[in-house]
Amino acid sequence: MARILIAEDEPDIRELVAFTLRFAGYEVNAASNGEEAVQMASQIVPDLILMDVRMPRMTGYDACRLLKANATLKDIPVVFLSAKGQDSEIATGLEVGAEEYLLKPFAPDQLTDRVKAILAKFGK
Repeated sequence: MARILIAEDEPDIRELVAFTLRFAGYEVNAASNGEEAVQMASQIVPDLILMDVRMPRMTGYDACRLLKANATLKDIPVVFLSAKGQDSEIATGLEVGAEEYLLKPFAPDQLTDRVKAILAKFGK
């Protein structure tokens, strides 16, 4: 079973994403900000990280930079989940090392389909 780490500061969104992925059969861990996500990733070494862009204490971009600079975590795919859909935001997300950038809102089946495809691409 693939292990997924979610970093999302909005509790309702965090719980909805976690519920959706648990229902699809994934093991899910959740963080409420970027700093917590980086710490948790070091402890659990997830197969995939879903991260909001705008979070307190550390943005998703900064968290992704730190993850990609860590030899143990650098190959974990990071997917940004954001309502910020401007080209510059998406470009920044990809520049810092994200695998993909999904725009909110998204349907639960769209999320699970993307997660499944990304995990398959990385052999998980």
